[in-house]
Amino acid sequence: MTNSASAEGLEESNAEKEALCRNGYLQGGRCQGIVWRNVVFMALLHLGAVYSLVLVPGAQPLTWIWSYACFIITALGVTAGAHRLWSHRSYKAKLPLRVFLAAANSMAFQNDIFEWARDHRVHHKYSETDADPHNAMRGFFFSHVGWLFVRKHRDVIEKGKKLDVSDLLADPVVRLQRRYYKTSVLVMCFLIPTLVPWYFWGESLWNAYFLASILRYTISLNLTWLVNSAAHMYGNRPYDKNISPRENRFVTFGAIGEGFHNFHHTFPFDYSTSEFGLRLNPTTCFIDLMCWFGLASNRKKASVEMIQARKQRTGDGSA
Repeated sequence: MTNSASAEGLEESNAEKEALCRNGYLQGGRCQGIVWRNVVFMALLHLGAVYSLVLVPGAQPLTWIWSYACFIITALGVTAGAHRLWSHRSYKAKLPLRVFLAAANSMAFQNDIFEWARDHRVHHKYSETDADPHNAMRGFFFSHVGWLFVRKHRDVIEKGKKLDVSDLLADPVVRLQRRYYKTSVLVMCFLIPTLVPWYFWGESLWNAYFLASILRYTISLNLTWLVNSAAHMYGNRPYDKNISPRENRFVTFGAIGEGFHNFHHTFPFDYSTSEFGLRLNPTTCFIDLMCWFGLASNRKKASVEMIQARKQRTGDGSA
């Protein structure tokens, strides 16, 4: 009777653990359920991107140029838009610029501005903990893409609810994009990149779709993800050796200025995310240009004295 009861109790315990694991609550939520929809989508997307490489030689040069232009617009929607403007409020943008950046952010297809900015604020406040959506302490794969393959850790959700995001909801551009996000993604991420080469210079729809949409989208995703993975693991830490984020030139080049990550986590309010101004920082060039046109203003910047003092106090001595 005792052994039988123990066996039944063990079976019930295992069943309960399995149920908790599927819902992401076992051991403090660490065992998170797999989101198979995302796994399948990303697998097919990357297979499509590999196939796209076969089409590159047969496509028209204008299609290559257009695909790169779409990549730059996509990147700005994340770097100048969701990141530096809406997540960190490191500068101010007038309505026309905010509309452009919101459309560019839809072309990026990396969640709507509200969700992206909210999760990014959680990432900064609780970096390298279970409340960090892409906690780099869980390894390169998880911080790069694996975090999208599982349900959010409950700490991410709970901490996110406690953050003040009223400024995001107060922006009508953010609200409008969130309301019509799926439609805007369909138009900006897939239809416009595909139809422009076909309509204006006679590119085949097949080539236009795979190069300007699929390949461009896949590359932009991975370069953004490298900020979460490689830039948290590889590089020097001249500003704060006590935190994980690093300065990574490869990521800086690929993510149009977002690889100065040790600086950024040390001075998150700085609109340039770097002490070097325009160098290797196309996003900063864009914001400065928008200021020149009168569409942006109030750029926040860490002073030279503040940067040097921080280097001496907490830096690793590499710069």
